[in-house]
Amino acid sequence: MGSNPIPSARDRATSMNTFHIWTIGCQMNKADSERLETALEQLGLRPVEQPAQADVVVLNSCVVRQAAEDKVVSTLGAVRPLKRSQPQRILALMGCMVGPKTDALQKRFPEVDLFLRPQQYGPLLDLVGQRLGVDWEGCIGSLAPAHPEVTCYVPIIHGCDLMCTFCIIPYRRGRQASRPLDEIAHEVELLAARGVKEVTLLGQTVDAYGHDLPGQPDLADLLYRLNEVSGLARIRFLTSHPSYMSQRIIDAVASLPKVCEHINLPVQAGDDQVLERMRRPYTQAQYRQLVQEIRETIPAASISTDLIVGFPGETEEQYQRSLEMVEELRFDKVHCAAYSPRPGTVAQRSLPDDVPQEEKARRLHQVDDLQERILTEINAALVGQEAEVLVEGRKKGRWFGRTRTDKLVFFDDPGDWQGQLVNITVQRSSPWSLQGAVAARS
Repeated sequence: MGSNPIPSARDRATSMNTFHIWTIGCQMNKADSERLETALEQLGLRPVEQPAQADVVVLNSCVVRQAAEDKVVSTLGAVRPLKRSQPQRILALMGCMVGPKTDALQKRFPEVDLFLRPQQYGPLLDLVGQRLGVDWEGCIGSLAPAHPEVTCYVPIIHGCDLMCTFCIIPYRRGRQASRPLDEIAHEVELLAARGVKEVTLLGQTVDAYGHDLPGQPDLADLLYRLNEVSGLARIRFLTSHPSYMSQRIIDAVASLPKVCEHINLPVQAGDDQVLERMRRPYTQAQYRQLVQEIRETIPAASISTDLIVGFPGETEEQYQRSLEMVEELRFDKVHCAAYSPRPGTVAQRSLPDDVPQEEKARRLHQVDDLQERILTEINAALVGQEAEVLVEGRKKGRWFGRTRTDKLVFFDDPGDWQGQLVNITVQRSSPWSLQGAVAARS
């Protein structure tokens, strides 16, 4: 019996067997990559760990911060020799680095075959389908992950209409567009049947969901619908916007047993003049009132926020107001970033980046130090209490998962807790996680 010849690089390119997707950025980017992966798998391709092993290489990009964009450019440089060595390999750049016009990108990165805007999978699937000799539209069904983990992201609304001066997202992801409620419900039912215990509903302005749909259902309507899905244990959602966070949504979180008591509510700044320059359509007093309403309706709720320091024109006095807000409201998590101008945004075009870099760094470190102290106090108060944890897996030999309020918990136990809800008695705490022992199954 003759041996099978080893396929050449040219043969491998023609057969289109493998793909590799590299992802950086937000949860929406991760969800986009998972959905593209599902589509490619339905076309018969299999994922591989290294781009050198792949016939199709996709880089899913982020440009919200300069550091993220720099990493994308670096990764493109690393895969460039692979494309040169195997010209038939498909190299695609996807995500927020790609805008409506790609002339500059094509000139800068000539090795890239395709430039795909967020959720714009069609051109890549067209090319793969041509190479395979198939009509991909007849091959691909639901884009829900075929082999999901215990938790899964579900995009429910794309784009953003608010046009904050610092943000590039509306220029990359377009106007707000909600998915039909029934379509989302069917996808979550499918995920639950595949073993998913928790879904996180995603959107740049997730609480604006449904405003553009016939009959104008809202996020609360969707939460009520998904709360009925059999097999599903938990529901989360992010990222919320203060302008859309209604009392009806807050009441739904309070009343529905599967909806977790955790709300991500970016404030971005604690000073009204800075908020106005950012085009954030609320005042710091209105934001504080909203946080109070959430805590009065959902006493056990944890609240996280996003904050930018060093925004153009931010004085020391204005920055101190942001610091005072963090101290006063005692968030469970603060995602703080130093401002970096994004090309194409209103701020980059019209607001001078006049806060020195070393001052931005000082403010960032001061917020981080304050938040670390606050989290140390908040988490220390949980020692001795029991918390329900959904176990997501193991890290360094220890089980880990999250509480309903999004606290990361580690514990040791010889049992198999993968995908299980377990009550954990908290024994130790740090600013970033909790440690404990099994109390009882939920």
